[in-house]
Amino acid sequence: MTQQQPKRILCIHDLSGAGRSSLCAILPALAVMGHQPVPLPTALLSTHTGGLGRPAVLNTDDYTPRALEHYHSLGLEFDCIYTGYLSGEEQLALVRRAFELWPKALKVTDPVMGDGGRLYSGLSRELCQGMRELCGRADLITPNLTEACYLLGRPLPEQLSREQALGLAEELAGLYGQVVVTGLPLGQDLANAGARRGEKGFLAERTRLDTNFPGTGDLFAAVLVGELLRGGSLEQAAELAAGFVADCIAATPKTADTRLGVWLEPHLGRLAPGDR
Repeated sequence: MTQQQPKRILCIHDLSGAGRSSLCAILPALAVMGHQPVPLPTALLSTHTGGLGRPAVLNTDDYTPRALEHYHSLGLEFDCIYTGYLSGEEQLALVRRAFELWPKALKVTDPVMGDGGRLYSGLSRELCQGMRELCGRADLITPNLTEACYLLGRPLPEQLSREQALGLAEELAGLYGQVVVTGLPLGQDLANAGARRGEKGFLAERTRLDTNFPGTGDLFAAVLVGELLRGGSLEQAAELAAGFVADCIAATPKTADTRLGVWLEPHLGRLAPGDR
């Protein structure tokens, strides 16, 4: 059987050394799924910013535009451009340039702006407005509930019924095209959890755990992108991603330092082609 050519993915995200988030979670997931991720780090951090003190940070704004032009001069083609955390308007311009240089690539944007009902500190109003515009250029966006509500200009609900969750996702899809919203608070009564279909959308439900880990959104989106590029439908990709993240969370020892993320490494082999 002829081996499928790996899909090449330009990953425009930050690189946080300790904590299993951003590119440290994204690169191994995409690689084990049979793809070739090409990292373009928007910043280098010693750790992520969630409870590990003040990280050492290296800005890469001088490097990233030159790297982008170098890839283009080499004639490299990208099957997908997958973007995440952006810290300034220069990086918005970087992503727009990448979209222009590779117009045929699948454009996936994770609009990292906030969580828990609040936008992250340090993000300017101009940056958030620019993220809205960037989402309009993407083929698929993967906001969490806080980011979805910001994109719609509405307050964060404490809890949603399944019908309301589908309605929110479908309203967002009407504005931005394909959308996967993560972290919807559907309550604990998930005895019949599974994919629920609406007129234009579906729910991939998992039991919500009380523990919070950084980087699970990055891992979810990476597996989602990886499965889409293997030919899976959006629903199949969302189910695989939700299940993999849930299993990694459940398998992480209760004594583990939650600030360092889920123990994904022992389970990556399950994502390999032929092991599904």
